[in-house]
Amino acid sequence: MSNYDSSSIEVLSGLDPVKKRPGMYTETDKPNHLGQEVIDNAVDEALAGHANKITVTLNKDQSLEVEDNGRGIPVDIHKEMNIPAIEVLFTVLHSGGKFSGKNYEHSGGLHGVGISVVNALSTRVDVWVKRLGQEHHIAFENGDVHDKLSSRNIKSKDSGSKVKFSPDPKYFDTPKFSSSKLEKLLKSKAVLCPGLLVVFNDDVKGTTVEWKYENGLEDYMIGHMNGLETLPDNKPIIAIADTATCKASLALAWSADSENIINESYVNLIPTPLGGTHVASIKSAAVASIRDFIEHHNLMKQKMTITADDAFDRCHYIISLKIKEPSFAGQTKEKLVNRDFSQDLSSSIKDYLDTYFHSNVDVATAIAEMVISRASARIGKKKKVVRKKIGSGPVLPGKLTDCVSSDIDQTELYLVEGDSAGGSAKQSRDRNYQAIMPLRGKILNTWEVDGDTILSSEEISNLSIAIGVEPGSDDLSKLRYGKICVLADADSDGLHIATLICGLIYKHFRPVIDNGHFYIALPPLYRIDQGKSVHYVLDEKEKKEVLKKLNKKRGTIHTQRFKGLGEMNPSQLRETVMDPECRRLLKIEVLDHEAAEFKMNILLSKKTASLRREWIETEGGLLVRDEL
Repeated sequence: MSNYDSSSIEVLSGLDPVKKRPGMYTETDKPNHLGQEVIDNAVDEALAGHANKITVTLNKDQSLEVEDNGRGIPVDIHKEMNIPAIEVLFTVLHSGGKFSGKNYEHSGGLHGVGISVVNALSTRVDVWVKRLGQEHHIAFENGDVHDKLSSRNIKSKDSGSKVKFSPDPKYFDTPKFSSSKLEKLLKSKAVLCPGLLVVFNDDVKGTTVEWKYENGLEDYMIGHMNGLETLPDNKPIIAIADTATCKASLALAWSADSENIINESYVNLIPTPLGGTHVASIKSAAVASIRDFIEHHNLMKQKMTITADDAFDRCHYIISLKIKEPSFAGQTKEKLVNRDFSQDLSSSIKDYLDTYFHSNVDVATAIAEMVISRASARIGKKKKVVRKKIGSGPVLPGKLTDCVSSDIDQTELYLVEGDSAGGSAKQSRDRNYQAIMPLRGKILNTWEVDGDTILSSEEISNLSIAIGVEPGSDDLSKLRYGKICVLADADSDGLHIATLICGLIYKHFRPVIDNGHFYIALPPLYRIDQGKSVHYVLDEKEKKEVLKKLNKKRGTIHTQRFKGLGEMNPSQLRETVMDPECRRLLKIEVLDHEAAEFKMNILLSKKTASLRREWIETEGGLLVRDEL
């Protein structure tokens, strides 16, 4: 075995980390996300009021050009780096003009890696900038400067930037852009930025499309509602929030038909297809407002609880949120995780909806009756499907706190480390579809134990009965939960427990993984407070990133390290690991069974102690961060 010493330590500099692990920074199926990063920068100029036109051109050679008539990228010498600012932006990770909030009040590009990632993963990037009667040009190849910054005088007083880049095929499954996704993205930018003219030239298809929405969301939703039977029937409900922590526009309409439902969410014009805290906030507000209206007008004939699914089953909505420092789950920015604005947003939207419903009683009554009907149907379905009781099969484990529903498209079982955390999880769950089963410490290491022997462990036998699957069986017909989620402490002991359970499921219940039913919940290790702002962070790396941002603000910072799940109160547990809109949940998928067997052997086999020690020393501190 080779020596492990200082010569073994690699230090990646410049843009090398991006080239080494491109999947950590962008989507690698197609280069569309690179295009989105450049487009976001142009849109930020429009969002800040400095541009009113953006032109995007997809060339026949699959290079992409993005041009705006904003202020133009800065080209003067950066004082600390002693090179042009434009060169810094394209070659240095975590550089940008959006961190302080002085140049952009609201921006999607706050991760500081966007345009440099585009440069790192492109064979060539050309940038032209018009500023103060001059046109500047700089070019990069494979991430490095190829043509140094040059300048020439021009008569025009126009300003703006144009970026043209050619994605490097070796980093993508296909180097071709999806023009339909580009078109959808650009249309949404026009919708969310009223008065902005967006032009898309698709030279591959030979087409040009333009969008401009003077009234933004309202015009867009009216166009979508055309031909649909909706409530209201002529134009959507437009709710506005303008608070100290956020600004938001929300368009809502309910449909009699479940087809063609549109649900879209954006943060600073960045699409968030996985939703997040802004979506959870508007759903909470709408449900509360509908419940209050139903109670005020005595519309409920039987006692039942209205849920978010009841209210939003046939609801069209578009939410556009603007906040100063958005935090996303992952570099692709698909899910918002900020929480400091949630209460303000929810309260403001509820006030607006309360006023609308009581001013439009006929429309509100029709919406309420539709929601009540959906709730009645849901409850009726539950009554028809009865959970397996004692006498109709194996007696369910006494520690299992089951859920009401038996629809595995909805149900979730949390395997929770310890009775204390199990108690908090029971209080924080949604009893309709979330079940809790506490586990007593570290389970048996089953990696080198046969299927019959593992059932001698009471803990594993109970787990098998709870999920409805026998060890070694391919039969999932009696599977009782659609998601089986491991919830352990965020420390090393918790990771050890999670590893043992992963080994158990992979070795003896593999169809559960192969069919997409196995997950790891990612609880926070720290809570960081600054004034009313609360941040839950996953690990030391994320803690450093958050503290770096907060140190630029005024206010005392308080950092709390959670010793374990039992230390978190039920509301904290619900917000961070139980609520589907806010939690971080990692789906376990096996793409290469041979590689997985090798890795699990290193982690769990008694014969690989030396390999395991080496792995712990080199990689044991890393966490998988591809959250769903």
